[in-house]
Amino acid sequence: MASQTIHAIAVTDAAADLPVMRPLIGMDKSQIIEIARNIGTYETSIIPFDDCCTVFVPRHPLTKPRLEKILAEEARLDKSGLMERAFATLKHIM
Repeated sequence: MASQTIHAIAVTDAAADLPVMRPLIGMDKSQIIEIARNIGTYETSIIPFDDCCTVFVPRHPLTKPRLEKILAEEARLDKSGLMERAFATLKHIM
């Protein structure tokens, strides 16, 4: 996947203050599927669901994103306004 290139991983890590653990990074798909079957999570993992990976991923993701471009775009965001809007429309579901 494009998001799993060395360049993309480095840009992703730059956004995190804590270390990002990637216990499966050295495994191929068949190994990961086998582990999921062994621990009982495979059937759940294949249920179709619109999460952020499917909703927000660009059609053609970059394989070599540039951190300075990402930071420039993030700087243009109205973070305070976005947070205010998020909290104003927050719904508590029990």
